[in-house]
Amino acid sequence: MSGKEVEGAAVPAQSRSSWTSFLKSIASFNGDLSSLTAPPFILSTTSLVEFSSYWAEHPSLFVAPASSSDPAERALLVLKWFLSTLKQQYASRSEKLGSEKKPLNPFLGELFLGKWEDEAGTTQLISEQVSHHPPVTAYSIWNDKHGVRLTGYNAQKASFSRTINVKQIGHAVLHIDEYNEDYLITLPALHIEGLITGSPYVELERSSYITSSSGYTAKIDYSGKGWISGKKNSFTASLYPHDKTEKDSIYTIDGQWTDTWQVKKGKAKDVTVVDTYDAKTSKTTPLYVAPLEEQDNMESRKAWSKVAAAIQKGDMDSTSREKSAIENEQREMRRVEKEEGREWVRRYFARTEDYPVFSTLAPRVAEAIDSDKTNGVWKFDAEKVHTAKASA
Repeated sequence: MSGKEVEGAAVPAQSRSSWTSFLKSIASFNGDLSSLTAPPFILSTTSLVEFSSYWAEHPSLFVAPASSSDPAERALLVLKWFLSTLKQQYASRSEKLGSEKKPLNPFLGELFLGKWEDEAGTTQLISEQVSHHPPVTAYSIWNDKHGVRLTGYNAQKASFSRTINVKQIGHAVLHIDEYNEDYLITLPALHIEGLITGSPYVELERSSYITSSSGYTAKIDYSGKGWISGKKNSFTASLYPHDKTEKDSIYTIDGQWTDTWQVKKGKAKDVTVVDTYDAKTSKTTPLYVAPLEEQDNMESRKAWSKVAAAIQKGDMDSTSREKSAIENEQREMRRVEKEEGREWVRRYFARTEDYPVFSTLAPRVAEAIDSDKTNGVWKFDAEKVHTAKASA
């Protein structure tokens, strides 16, 4: 075993025993891993409800598909935007913090609101925890200037088999107003590498898809560094018409989603590199979030502010006390609702039995709705946003 593989090598000396105990508890645990208590040094001060913002930290790439009149190029631009989000969604935390951290588990009704302002105009985000058992986050991101909007929801089912494996349940739909065009986006599975050394990071696996109402499908295959060969965070992607297969791709993309990748057109000796993307140098646009004093009590950073402050100080007694206060308040709310025979009313989302975009496009990529695993199918209600603004 090399020095980098020594158990707990990256764990602070004072925390190695707790890390070893944590690994043993994971290996023997039968249930939802999110409920396990992690060692203090691996705890995040950020709630999972904030992770929706990773979809649009490059607003110009998010809106770019609306600028093309060619459906094949639009499909390529949607694929390029999606690939640009992967580093933010799955690697930015471990790169910034030194390892992947265990996020705070959102409470029912928790909100995260923000916006990006740049050359693409204003891009807005609403993220809401629509279910606690099972945990489900729904989100809507839109840019009115360019007529591009993304809605979706997801749950995560974690299990242990040599490492932590996470199946993401749910989907996202990107809509372009100008062409009345929809793109169904499925979510990749993932697992956690680096557990033994105490430096966890995410590796994507298997495949995910983007399939459109305009007649194109993209398949993304993920792979990582194996025992003998391969590079971390590798992928290959193929874009092809619905009446063809991935062997008849009009574009292919390959590289590392945390590093550089190339867009290619043509086959065999006639392959041409038409674009190159460098995830390491691509600048993100900061998300504006209202100051804590201006936030609603249900907004994530205000609700968890005392917990986050305690985690930053390393004060686990206060962390536990403040977390328990929030959890106990939530349990009491659920008890009262049950007694009164009512359910918590979601502020911006609602369950729906009508999901025509999914029903039309999902069969092309053999995607199931799995509504029993997400406590329903969740739809964004734009009217609630207008009502909230009017009453503000």
